[in-house]
Amino acid sequence: MRKWWPLVGVCLGTFMLLLDLTILSVALPSVAVGLHTTLAGLQWVLDIYALALAALVLVGGSVADIVGRRRVYLYGLAVFAVASLACGLSTSVVFLVTARAVQGIGAAAMYATTIALLADHYTGRDRGTAFGVWGAVNGVAGAAGPLVGGLITEYLNWRWIFGVNIPICLIAVLITLRYLHETEKRAQRKFDIPGMVSFAVAATAIVYGLILVNGTGWTAPSTLLVFAAAVVALVVFVIVELRSESPFIDLRLLRSKAFNMIMVATLVLQVAAFTYMPFTSLWIQSVLGAGPMQGGLVFAAQGGGALVASLLAGRFLHGVAPRWSVGFGVLIVGCGALLQAGIGADADSSAVILGLAVSGIGIGLGTPTLVSAAVAAVPPKDAGMAGGAVNTLRQFGYALGVAVLGLIFASAVRSSFESSHSVADPHAAAEKLASGGAGELLAADRGLTAPVQHAFVSGLNTICLVAGLLGVVGGLLVLVFGAVRAKDDKAVPEPVKTV
Repeated sequence: MRKWWPLVGVCLGTFMLLLDLTILSVALPSVAVGLHTTLAGLQWVLDIYALALAALVLVGGSVADIVGRRRVYLYGLAVFAVASLACGLSTSVVFLVTARAVQGIGAAAMYATTIALLADHYTGRDRGTAFGVWGAVNGVAGAAGPLVGGLITEYLNWRWIFGVNIPICLIAVLITLRYLHETEKRAQRKFDIPGMVSFAVAATAIVYGLILVNGTGWTAPSTLLVFAAAVVALVVFVIVELRSESPFIDLRLLRSKAFNMIMVATLVLQVAAFTYMPFTSLWIQSVLGAGPMQGGLVFAAQGGGALVASLLAGRFLHGVAPRWSVGFGVLIVGCGALLQAGIGADADSSAVILGLAVSGIGIGLGTPTLVSAAVAAVPPKDAGMAGGAVNTLRQFGYALGVAVLGLIFASAVRSSFESSHSVADPHAAAEKLASGGAGELLAADRGLTAPVQHAFVSGLNTICLVAGLLGVVGGLLVLVFGAVRAKDDKAVPEPVKTV
């Protein structure tokens, strides 16, 4: 058992940081009421964590090469714990968003070192087992977030969602200090500061612009300015990366068609599997009147499906080309989202359970092999960069998806109100619904019950349809154009190549 303690220490941190991507989904109505925030505020609470993680995970790998991976992992745990405490003590949405950004920095330090730490501590068959378990944790963590968040919010308070991170961090620190040895420091690599900064600016500006559209519209000067900044930053990023001797993300990897398809799968899987969950949670709680625990239990269908599928995939699909597991995984996720796109205005929360379960099966099948699929698509010398690119795009995909689907959701709700002529200000009513304020609308006028139910379901069906179509198309692309051969355990990114 002693030999598996390093795996336990690494998986604790991995599970916790990925859980925090989705754990707030069920708690959003409580957060909205407690901090008196809007749809934009809720989106930033979710997105800023993912953006910080996406922007800094590759940087964390470079820092770990210089100062030691065990040390960076411990620093990440400490920052994550302190930031979690600050999140739980937040008195305003601005405070919470800031604390979540710091939490994302700690998460990036942890996530950047996990692959290398496992590769340093295990060899041969044990390495394959370790990475299989780690991959399963990746697949289950995000899907389990809403269930865990619902239970904590129901029986404690939404603030305790962050509070429980602290003892888990402490346990992970103790295990790391006791059982993980420090890895050999590598030769110092140059930091691609211009690439890192331009990527962070571009990613943040894109997400900010999409969130801003809900309030100002597409043609407002502020919106156009933000999108212009995103375009400029993106152009700078491409130019810098093509000229850099030590790029933040080597764009030459995009010469591989199979690698491109895995990047598409990574982005699409995050959008199709997770980014409609906050809005589904708002429907279950603010429109149907259910509590956080019931909302969490509904999402348990996805977590259970992901767990079962990941266990079966690890048992029976070893050696199967990543093209098939990832491709079919993304395709099944898309089908699960489509199954949730046809609920009626008078439906209850059970209407989405089948779709969530199907989506969970796809998550458990596709997520654990995303990194190995990317590695299989590039030369061995680029394995670490490919794995890092997957982790970066996963987090950016979540942030982008929440912003895009939030925009589509608000537009669909607003259109429903406009067609029903049930409210004087459709824009304000849509904003109120999207920020968990259905109860306030209904308390003011019980005659709005049917229009509110119809409007919310219309928005929910629309975003699930979009997510589902993305998943189906993305999965088919991977199946047709993805990597055609399976890699053995040695294909896992080695510690000498974390970036």
